[in-house]
Amino acid sequence: VQLVESGGGLVQPGGSLRLSCAASGFTLSSSRMRWHRKAPGKERELVAGIIRADGSTVYSDSVKGRFTFSRDNAKNTVYLQMNSLKPEDTAVYYCVALIFPTWGGPYEHWGQGTQVTVSS
Repeated sequence: VQLVESGGGLVQPGGSLRLSCAASGFTLSSSRMRWHRKAPGKERELVAGIIRADGSTVYSDSVKGRFTFSRDNAKNTVYLQMNSLKPEDTAVYYCVALIFPTWGGPYEHWGQGTQVTVSS
């Protein structure tokens, strides 16, 4: 199982970035995917993703209306489109999978993270 994030970088306030998370070793259809972030001195935060069995997408209040979670099952990849970025969005962003294997109970796997820095 592997999750590889990409798309992070330095962007000015008000700018946009799109993060990608390419999954391997499992299929998106057998998982619930989400994005978390960790900023220095702050608690780790759920940003967006699927946390419920109904498959609906949730967003943290801090990003609602600015970020969009999406998935491409054909590419086995999830995305986080981030618009109207603010300095407080600066963090390491992690892709997380809750995987439901054919055999055994569900388990979680984290990507290595990608740095997003919003600064002028």
